[in-house]
Amino acid sequence: MKNKIKVFRAMNDLTQEDLAEEVGVTRQTILAIEKGKYDPSLELAFKIAYRFGVHIEEIFSYEAPLADQNDPDGPR
Repeated sequence: MKNKIKVFRAMNDLTQEDLAEEVGVTRQTILAIEKGKYDPSLELAFKIAYRFGVHIEEIFSYEAPLADQNDPDGPR
């Protein structure tokens, strides 16, 4: 899952620590999400979007693996 958390943090002059405190997680969790090493729960993704006052799709996007994109029947 791709995300724009770092961009939204910069636009709002927030550190990873600031955002983490506001949404109830650790700074390491925010770091892992930003680097794409951890996908947030749906609840956490909504909390982050709500914090920035945007729809969840403006921050998070899903890209199917290449094998799924080439399959006419979609992912299995």
